[in-house]
Amino acid sequence: MTEYPEELKWKVHGERTVYDNRWVKVDLVDVEPPDGSRFEHHVVRLDHVAVALLVNQKEEVLTLWRYRFAVDQWGYELIGGLVEEGEEPAVTAAREAVEETGWRPLGEPEHIGTFQPLPGIIDSPVDAYLWRSAEKVGEPTDAEEAARIEWIPVDRVLELVRRGEVLGSGAIVPLLYYLASRATGDGLR
Repeated sequence: MTEYPEELKWKVHGERTVYDNRWVKVDLVDVEPPDGSRFEHHVVRLDHVAVALLVNQKEEVLTLWRYRFAVDQWGYELIGGLVEEGEEPAVTAAREAVEETGWRPLGEPEHIGTFQPLPGIIDSPVDAYLWRSAEKVGEPTDAEEAARIEWIPVDRVLELVRRGEVLGSGAIVPLLYYLASRATGDGLR
């Protein structure tokens, strides 16, 4: 069991919401770090997200190539979306795969992990799942999700990440984890 030094934990004295809508909530949190100072710190709270990493028998990963206006950039992403009330994250990831790509994951997923993309200021848990098989069941139901849907060789992933062509931690973390597990021979099972 890991021990955590209590003297290094920040104290929270309260919080107040300064902005709240369906997509983003911003709180000012009254905090006190170990040095005894006290101030309000912004915390952005976003919904829980689930991501699907689909890898086929040819060691290709299913990706979305899309434009993101907030960063004015085109790039590859994995499939994912917001976990709905009462929905298990793995169910969300599988549902989003069908909706966004027309590919249905097959079998039980492997949970890659849960992570926070920027925990110093943003609270937005991301659950990532791996499927090693999928079947084409139709066309995407939302044509605005991607300019193209593409199976890319896993061996290209590292170079795409290096060049900044993979967007967001929701894609980068699962992809790099998958590559690392292959390199060490640990696998994910």
